[in-house]
Amino acid sequence: MIEFIINILIGGLLGVFGGLLGIGGGLFAIPTLSILYGMDQQLAQGTALAMVVPNIVLGIYKYNQRNKIEWKTAAILGLCAFALSWFGALIAIDLDHRAMREIFISFLIFIAIWNLLQMLGKRATTGLRDLAWPYFAGLGAVSGFLGGLFGVGSAVVATPVLTMFFGATQVVAQGLSLAIAVPTTAATLVTYSMHGQVNWATGIAMAIGGVLTVSYGVRAAHSLPQHILKVIFSVFVLISAALLYGQL
Repeated sequence: MIEFIINILIGGLLGVFGGLLGIGGGLFAIPTLSILYGMDQQLAQGTALAMVVPNIVLGIYKYNQRNKIEWKTAAILGLCAFALSWFGALIAIDLDHRAMREIFISFLIFIAIWNLLQMLGKRATTGLRDLAWPYFAGLGAVSGFLGGLFGVGSAVVATPVLTMFFGATQVVAQGLSLAIAVPTTAATLVTYSMHGQVNWATGIAMAIGGVLTVSYGVRAAHSLPQHILKVIFSVFVLISAALLYGQL
């Protein structure tokens, strides 16, 4: 019972970060599960997904309340992401645990550096650009594949791309990224579960905590300046990478 309560509290903390950064909390749940529970990379990713799915659904609802999501664009992104997420998940399941962790750490470092360079570039975000649908389809496909491979990659990749190249503000990008993450995380969770890579007891307890707190993170995201959100995002991504590297 004590362990269950602790998992709820941990999930609550991760839910705040998930709502704040538009990533469902999974990005930080994976190193948490790896370090505190000694889970290998695939099991940590699968268990994190069990927490992330309800957080993402609630996060989309809260983001849409405050800043209406462009659902046509979200549908294109989400459908293409869903189609590729299965392949990424199947590849991840078959990879060596250590190799999978090394790839994930490299991915985190790349994303953090990319996000910081984007902030330094100070590119204007005047509104989501009216681009042809193949651009959004391509972003959805790449994000979906990485989401399946890493369990959290879809939103992490899509957010900086939408702000840097598609003209979206940070908050709008995070809302659209959550729309991509719903089908990818659901498909990936099913795949990981079928291969026995989900600790449901831990994942469900953390999901309860996340659902209770994700709305506070969303509220904070709409009140903080964009550059502050980017700095917070990059710092915590790098911390996650460093902690995981220490477990190799």
